[in-house]
Amino acid sequence: MAIVIVQARMGSTRLPGKVLMDVAGRTMLERVVTRTGRAKLIRDVVVATTTNSRDDLIEALCKEKSWSCFRGSEDDVLDRYYQAASVYGPDDIVRITSDCPLTDPEVVDRVVQSFLEGQPNLDFVSNNMPTRTFPLGLDVEVMQFSALEKAWRADKNPNWREHVTLYIYRHPELFTTRGIANDTDYSSMRWTVDTREDVEFVRRIYEYFGHDRFSWLEVIGALRKHADWLAINRKVKQKPDPP
Repeated sequence: MAIVIVQARMGSTRLPGKVLMDVAGRTMLERVVTRTGRAKLIRDVVVATTTNSRDDLIEALCKEKSWSCFRGSEDDVLDRYYQAASVYGPDDIVRITSDCPLTDPEVVDRVVQSFLEGQPNLDFVSNNMPTRTFPLGLDVEVMQFSALEKAWRADKNPNWREHVTLYIYRHPELFTTRGIANDTDYSSMRWTVDTREDVEFVRRIYEYFGHDRFSWLEVIGALRKHADWLAINRKVKQKPDPP
């Protein structure tokens, strides 16, 4: 079965410390790990943080919650992923980021299942390619360890290595990939957290449900009833990937 690696650090450039901010009584990182951990097709969730001393807080939380934790490079996130996978696998790898507290275990399972159905020849599956149809903040990427290792060895661009899988996306001739699309395009919705407005939005969702077992489709239903909530972070611009 696959392992999930969740990248997390305190040093976010736009919103430092966001992964430990409160979301309805729990840290954002706990929301991500707990919800991801409910996926049926994974065997473990590993938090991959950095060796920077400010991330001692993340390691301490992992110990408190008995989560698997790995510490590696702050800037070379591709290396952090590869080294974490080497320790806790090697296995099929699911990539989730810690700024997505609305991550949905059913979406994780859907992408992992598609990946498994394509074995042994499928290297990589994502639900944000070739174009995004899910809300930003529900991204799931699944890859063979061998594909991660190939990217780790070949990618010489330090800017790409901050984003882990850019080498795979930009070298389709080297990898067998598959994209997962939703029937309805919700790509205009922003469910990830990079700013105070984003935090306000996800807190509104958690407060509405009063628990953390809601599905992403239930969130869609809530937003149909409360369309004004989408205005909370509508003006936030996503940072573009490096060229």
